[in-house]
Amino acid sequence: MQPIRRFGFDAAILFSDLLVPLEPMGLKVDFTERGPQISNPVTSPADIDRMIDFDPNVGTSFVMDTIRRLRPQLGNTPLIGFAGAPFTVATYAIEGQTGKRFTATKSLFYSNPTAARRLLDRIATNTARYLLAQVEAGAQAIQIFDSWVGVVSPSDWDEFVLEPTRELVQAIRKTGVPVIYFANGATTIFDRIAAVGADTYGVDWRLPIDEARRRLEQGGAKNVAVQGNLDPALLLGPADVVVSTAQQIMKQGGSRGHIFNLGHGIYPETPIETVQALVDTVQGKNSPQGSV
Repeated sequence: MQPIRRFGFDAAILFSDLLVPLEPMGLKVDFTERGPQISNPVTSPADIDRMIDFDPNVGTSFVMDTIRRLRPQLGNTPLIGFAGAPFTVATYAIEGQTGKRFTATKSLFYSNPTAARRLLDRIATNTARYLLAQVEAGAQAIQIFDSWVGVVSPSDWDEFVLEPTRELVQAIRKTGVPVIYFANGATTIFDRIAAVGADTYGVDWRLPIDEARRRLEQGGAKNVAVQGNLDPALLLGPADVVVSTAQQIMKQGGSRGHIFNLGHGIYPETPIETVQALVDTVQGKNSPQGSV
């Protein structure tokens, strides 16, 4: 609630960690100074067999309780639910931590593609239940983060990643709740990513947002929105540079279907004054462009 009260953003997101669903699925997750650690990662098909299909209203009841508590406090500000995409969550399950070269993940995919697909399908099925429970609890949109999908090749995307991701997106869209899919680091394959069928696609800072839209349209996503794409590191610099860059992004985003946002999460050391300058710019106080 604090950033909503302070800055008056147009929406709030309940950012619950990517790995929250893995724990009720039977993996032991610890959040440490070195980042998340899984003490019993998936190293064989037998480990996949031991994973549990969980009831999100039991195994992740605290997320649903939080959504129900937040909605009345938010008033007219919509609440976005959140989960990790199947591939990204699978990398943590396999690597046991945040990946660097993703050698364990790719080794499993290439040596045992059947097991890899089974793992992705299992994660997708449980993530769908988890997100549907968030919708039932009151989430008004859903954002799916694919933080590490940028490490896959176009052929690996086609062979492994697309289908479980598309099934997850479509399971949520059937409720009528819009879905935002954010494929971090994967702007070079946006024509392929368009096939997941999301309502909105998040764009990091590695590609101009108008070019990202063109690639989505080439892939068949003709009437979708785009979200992004200011580099969050830019907020560590002078406010006037942030303002001018934001104005350029709004111009590139166009007047239809552009949700202004950062290209990834904000850094903790970001000056509050720079955030305010950015918000004022996007809301039209520093720019004739106005809100988009």
